[in-house]
Amino acid sequence: MDVLIFKTSVASKQEVSRIHPLLASLSEIRQYNFDLEDCDNILRVVSSGIEPQTINHMLHIAGFRCEELSY
Repeated sequence: MDVLIFKTSVASKQEVSRIHPLLASLSEIRQYNFDLEDCDNILRVVSSGIEPQTINHMLHIAGFRCEELSY
């Protein structure tokens, strides 16, 4: 399992609800969560074999900024 961490522009639960169908459609994603309390609105994704660019692209299509963070 891989854990990917992203800084995003997703700022509300309503916006998370808009993104849910996109992330749920990817079978490689086992779990994800947003930390909207964090100043970077962190998205954590637990996956098996998904490329960070895929998550980045999906959020960009939905109209959000998304940048992978290294840890």
